Amino acid sequence: MKKSINKMAALLMTAAMVSSLAACGSSTTPETQAPAETKAAEATTAAAASEASGETQAAADTSDLAGQSITILNSKGEIQTALEELAGTFTEETGINLEVLACGAGEVPYTKVTSMYSSGTAPTMAILDTTDVIALGAEYGLDLTDQDWNQYCDSMTTKIDGKVYSFPFCVEGRGIIYSKKSIEDALGKEFDPASINSLDSFKAICEELRAAGMENPVVLSKEDWSLGAHQLGYIYDTNDGTTAGADKIMAALKDGSQKVEDYERFNQFMDTMDVILEYNYNKEDPLGANYDEDPMHLVEGEAAFWPNGNWAWPNIETAGATTDDEYGFIPFVLGNDTADFANTSMQASPTKQLMVDAKQSTPEQQAAALEFINWLVNSESGQHGLVEKLALIPACSNNTVAPLDPLSRDIVAKMAEGHTYSSSFVAPSDHWSVVGAIMQKYVAGETDRAGAAADIDAYWQAQA
Repeated sequence: MKKSINKMAALLMTAAMVSSLAACGSSTTPETQAPAETKAAEATTAAAASEASGETQAAADTSDLAGQSITILNSKGEIQTALEELAGTFTEETGINLEVLACGAGEVPYTKVTSMYSSGTAPTMAILDTTDVIALGAEYGLDLTDQDWNQYCDSMTTKIDGKVYSFPFCVEGRGIIYSKKSIEDALGKEFDPASINSLDSFKAICEELRAAGMENPVVLSKEDWSLGAHQLGYIYDTNDGTTAGADKIMAALKDGSQKVEDYERFNQFMDTMDVILEYNYNKEDPLGANYDEDPMHLVEGEAAFWPNGNWAWPNIETAGATTDDEYGFIPFVLGNDTADFANTSMQASPTKQLMVDAKQSTPEQQAAALEFINWLVNSESGQHGLVEKLALIPACSNNTVAPLDPLSRDIVAKMAEGHTYSSSFVAPSDHWSVVGAIMQKYVAGETDRAGAAADIDAYWQAQA
């Protein structure tokens, strides 16, 4: 593997950065809800009064929350440093001390947070996958149904028996990232991403790039959460493009009425994976791929495509890209029907959720956590920090700050044009690790399509 000075410098900078969208995946009202919400309301009212009078917004001057210490468990490794910086800004403006705790590399968010509950060290807030909130929200989460910010993101919230136990932290999307410069430099002509609308068209450009000297233009990451959730997840999300449709196909796999090997989307997905594996930059040692090095191949023009999501921008930027560079998404194509929504659109939906602890935190800490959410939603610093510092797409409609990075800009544009589908499949918490391991075997050539299908069938039937 080529080891340039730029690569080594970027690798040192990203040594601690692990993209982990899915890697870190009774309904009675908690007794502490009322006092927590009362204090939050008081704090919000006081803060609003301060702002209206033109004073600096600081909880130390406007409420009794200043001096409170709270924690947030972060399962998005790529934003750890930026989130710590944003927490510092929040502390400066409100007087509330906020510590950011990190999920370890490869740690499952569900396992991490449940172990913290078991040990009596639960975080005040936790950034979790939707799957985890569905499993834990009613028992451990503070009821957020009556929070004012719901008016800005009601369609984005996850409801459990009609109640909201989490704040939709961000909208994220996934597909196949492209580097326009890498493609155009190799081919010597303009690249139109809309021209990739079928498996045949994707295969054709890969062949063209190979003929032009870019031997293996697709970078495939080896992580189980990437293969098991982000990639294989297309077979659920593209059932009909809705979460309900994803639920329907997963239920059929679970009760055995549908075998995955007989499911068209699975076979289309595996056909696409076979093309990706043929042109995989890491094909000589696919399970030896290094996630920190993967984006460097795009930045340095050695590859053109990377199946991933907009959460990967910090990795690409650290590898040397700038926000002025032309990166975007083509769909993760499935089959050759150019009118199929899977081939004309990309997936985009609320993903990470922010749950407030209702069990082990004091009412004052809960109120401080609610103040943090309100700060993200309503304050200028919070809105800009979420979009510009964390490089996230906000779920709340009142935040109109334009994304700085090209991947998020591309998603926002596609959403406006109607070229996204919103399904966000909700699988069991161990899905990405177990099924991801199956896909790793396939990627490594240790099993064939029939073997992978049999193992996936066995996984789903074990859920019954």
